[in-house]
Amino acid sequence: MNFATWPALLVVDVEGNGANPPDLVEVAALPVRDGGADTSTAGAWLIRPPRPVTSRAASIHGLTNGVLARSPRWGQIAEQVHALLGTVWICAHNAHTDYRVLKAHLPTWEPAGVLDTLRLAKATFRDVPGYSLDALIKHTAPDLTAAPAQRHRATYDAYATAQLLITMASHYDTWDQLVAAAVPPGLPGAPEPEEDPTLW
Repeated sequence: MNFATWPALLVVDVEGNGANPPDLVEVAALPVRDGGADTSTAGAWLIRPPRPVTSRAASIHGLTNGVLARSPRWGQIAEQVHALLGTVWICAHNAHTDYRVLKAHLPTWEPAGVLDTLRLAKATFRDVPGYSLDALIKHTAPDLTAAPAQRHRATYDAYATAQLLITMASHYDTWDQLVAAAVPPGLPGAPEPEEDPTLW
């Protein structure tokens, strides 16, 4: 895979407060450039949600109401997040979730396309016992020593997802092949289905 052929791409991850639909409590956006994660230009935000963080959500990512008490509200940082996301490609693990939540918070935002490492892993690895981020980290054993925070924080998960994407990209010759394997139907960037010439 020639990484120089890739368009601008951000690996994103979001954490929520456990409500349905969720309010954002953390957003991370990590550029991938030249086959590596560019932490020098990454963006990460903690957000104080309008509704309290549930105990279950806090037990997963560790972001309690107390931790977030002095963080900005979404309205105070939404423009910053939108500016970083721009209109480039994004990638996430189980990307439907991250895309849906970000789109709900940024209604006018639209990425060029959405890569899903969960979908890509199912196309790339046929013999793994599971396709969760933890299972794929165990299977591919990426170097996560530079990952910030810890598992289930947006910054860590975005970094781990970036390493997973880079590893799996080596199984494909071109960007178009990667897109065909990684973009879920119905999300931005999905290849158009080929027309059946037998149909009128």
